Amino acid sequence: MTKQQQKDQEDARKSLAWLKPGDTLSVILRHVSRSGMLRIIDVYARGETGELEWIGPKVAAALGEKYDRDRQGIKMGGCGTDMGFAIVYQLGYALLPQGFGVLSEGGVRPKTKEEAARLVSEGKTKFRGRNGDPSGWDNDGGYAFRKTWL
Repeated sequence: MTKQQQKDQEDARKSLAWLKPGDTLSVILRHVSRSGMLRIIDVYARGETGELEWIGPKVAAALGEKYDRDRQGIKMGGCGTDMGFAIVYQLGYALLPQGFGVLSEGGVRPKTKEEAARLVSEGKTKFRGRNGDPSGWDNDGGYAFRKTWL
């Protein structure tokens, strides 16, 4: 990857920093190749106004993937998996490499791993993360966002 591509990737990740754990990203399947080995998928997210905001090109840049401007979507090769999930997972992992705070039963989401540990030790709130994890912190940022197909 060239220095310019690295800078573009970093800029795209910064421009998507407004996405928060628990947000739902909407994906649209725009095209499937004849062989079924390539998909073109576009991405949207709800902005501050509640309207769907088109973020596909920024997501592609943040992931270092190619954006097909003619078909309006991110080129994703392969088969045998939900490629919409793959995009959302990769974006979460790219934006939150250290993980994220799990939403507690009381509606609290810790901002750091230390804050999660403190809340658990104080017993003020209960967490139920993936696979019943009570720590309040998910180390895998890939699971930060939800996905829905449009």
